[in-house]
Amino acid sequence: MLGVSRRQLDYWGRLGLVSPEARWGERFYNFTDLVALETLKRMTARGVAARRLRRALEALREQLGESTAPISRLRISTNGREIVVSQPWPGGPPIEPLTKQLLLEFETSSLAQKVRALPSHTAEEWFEIGLTCDTRPGTMQRAADAYRHAVELAPDWIEAHLNLGTALFHLGQGAESRRCFEAALELEPHNALAHFNLGCSFERLGNRRAAIEHLEHAVRVAPSLADAHLNLALLYEATGQDDHVREHLSMYLTHDPQGQWASFAKSKLPDPATASARHARGKLTTFRKRG
Repeated sequence: MLGVSRRQLDYWGRLGLVSPEARWGERFYNFTDLVALETLKRMTARGVAARRLRRALEALREQLGESTAPISRLRISTNGREIVVSQPWPGGPPIEPLTKQLLLEFETSSLAQKVRALPSHTAEEWFEIGLTCDTRPGTMQRAADAYRHAVELAPDWIEAHLNLGTALFHLGQGAESRRCFEAALELEPHNALAHFNLGCSFERLGNRRAAIEHLEHAVRVAPSLADAHLNLALLYEATGQDDHVREHLSMYLTHDPQGQWASFAKSKLPDPATASARHARGKLTTFRKRG
């Protein structure tokens, strides 16, 4: 409806900018959520990084003394760098939350001159460029370059390492891609997505033992990570460990009953005695990214 990609929804959800109801492995957005998503899409298209918007909302909540300040209830505008919230309370003037400046109601062109411009191409901005470019093979190199800039500017940002590693993998740069995932684990040793991606990387390199080790770590940290259960089932099937195959296929169906591989999983479960006769081995699911 809004032209928003799944990875954008994932990223905005992790930032807490929108909080859909989750059940049965799916997310459900109500009308208020759709209004918030439309605002988020408009703001990011104008060059405002999602993480900066989150900081602005947090600052606004502190200044107004409110527990919540939902995007759907605010009139938000931007000059491409600064965020201006118009009338956050009845009769109040516009405010720039991060600088705490109250602004007079001028024309948009004049208002833009009133706000302080930030240096261009922050880490967040490079990250948003990467999100825009990594949806198509033809722009994957640009995405990798953007994520690399984000990592250079914010070396402790784990999401940037994960997305850079994924982009590099799709470009065929397996060794450098793996180093990105390992760097992410150095920052956060129990990050489920980092273990998931590294497990997929080792599987592609033919190291099933290391792949299983990292995927098992991923599901211990995040038991609802359905794709990790599916990949474990496929790896255990390849090594002839049928009990583990059934265990992880069952977990996959529990957490993603309508998933892309649900039919495949169900076909493996009803009759374990004949499961080995069906040789249709699935392909590991793709890497997961932050945003």
